[in-house]
Amino acid sequence: MQIGRWNHQSSNSDSHSSVHSSSYQRGKYSARPSYGSRRDSSFSRRNGSRPADRGNYGRGGYGSHGHAGARRGGFGSFGETEAEISKFMNKAVVSTEEPVFVPEHKFSDFDINDHLKKNIAARKYELPTPIQDKAIPHALLGQDVVGLAQTGTGKTAAFLIPLIDKVVKQKGERVLIMAPTRELAVQIEKELAGFARGLGFRGMVAVGGANIGPQISMLRNDPAFVIGTPGRLKDLMERRALDLSGFGTVVLDEADRMLDMGFIDDMRIILSKMRKERHTLFFSATMSKDIERLIGDFLTSPVIISVKMRDTPSSIDQDVVRIPRGKDKFEVLANLLKDREFSRVLVFGRTKFGVEKLAKALSRLHIHAESIHGNKTHGARLRALEALKAGKVNVLVATDVAARGLDIPAVSHVINYDLPSTYEDYVHRIGRTGRASLKGRALTFIQDR
Repeated sequence: MQIGRWNHQSSNSDSHSSVHSSSYQRGKYSARPSYGSRRDSSFSRRNGSRPADRGNYGRGGYGSHGHAGARRGGFGSFGETEAEISKFMNKAVVSTEEPVFVPEHKFSDFDINDHLKKNIAARKYELPTPIQDKAIPHALLGQDVVGLAQTGTGKTAAFLIPLIDKVVKQKGERVLIMAPTRELAVQIEKELAGFARGLGFRGMVAVGGANIGPQISMLRNDPAFVIGTPGRLKDLMERRALDLSGFGTVVLDEADRMLDMGFIDDMRIILSKMRKERHTLFFSATMSKDIERLIGDFLTSPVIISVKMRDTPSSIDQDVVRIPRGKDKFEVLANLLKDREFSRVLVFGRTKFGVEKLAKALSRLHIHAESIHGNKTHGARLRALEALKAGKVNVLVATDVAARGLDIPAVSHVINYDLPSTYEDYVHRIGRTGRASLKGRALTFIQDR
């Protein structure tokens, strides 16, 4: 963990390298393609070809049409070489020697509103996570903060708690929170409602895919917190429904994902319409050149906090599923999902069209599945998420829109049915499992050629 000023160098190295016993059994599903090993690999790129899953879902033809892979490096996918494939295989660490984080504070130690402290305690929060422990004191002082941390590290509370206190103590203060996806924006608002219960102010969500009329109506009540995606926020500004000149605080959550999704221009326009003297909290899993430029342009002497301990959590058992030449990839997936061990599963595909077709094909086999992707309405996406959380379905097939920020409890498996575009995307996908001290499993399909 590191904390410093803007010129401080952050580290992405693992906090430990020892690997002890593993509870995962290779080849357990002996009637199906076994989980691969480095020694028995046979996958290779021939004549510049790409894996078969770029074009179709096995022989069943559930196609991955479109150009979703075009961003960040052309049409290739991460995982097309043996060196890249090896990164999909990492046995879960079982160790009693892993360093235990000891926070400097308790939530009761922070100089925040007493009612807010009661709400925090009611939510069973006692000891802060590393990002909360380091970021909250600086945010309470009104300092700009850059938090480098992966999803699932408690970033939402790290910015909500000090900003709720700020709104309580500074009458008329308004906060803008930008998030890359509708689901993350809704999740932040739910957290806000819990922490701010009984404090006399409200928040609202402004996202695409939902009727803009009710959002315009809610903005007329001057909510203290406006939480939204850049595209919808810009739309509301153009309709003169959202005036940011009175907002003095902004949070950019999952900023690297917003840049990946092409929101950089919208983000700059939105930030330029806020007060010049502004309190900015900035959270990102990575530090790219674009992120550095954005920080340099819009933050003032920020405190840099990095709690990135390792690329992938030690609680996640990672492996590959080799699909032999001529074998139906869809059939392999369906057989896996029929096993009771696969109790709550996220299956990642590359394109909206392919994800929708795959979910419908699984449902026809009486495997309860829903889909989530950018072509679905906001309401439909929320219903799909709630169905998985409630156990009404046990499989959610998704594009990378579900790879970040979503808190879905007890996901047993993440399956990369289609290869991710980058290793960074892979890390975020599998981060949906192995959370909250639970073990998780991540499987990546590799089509032998």
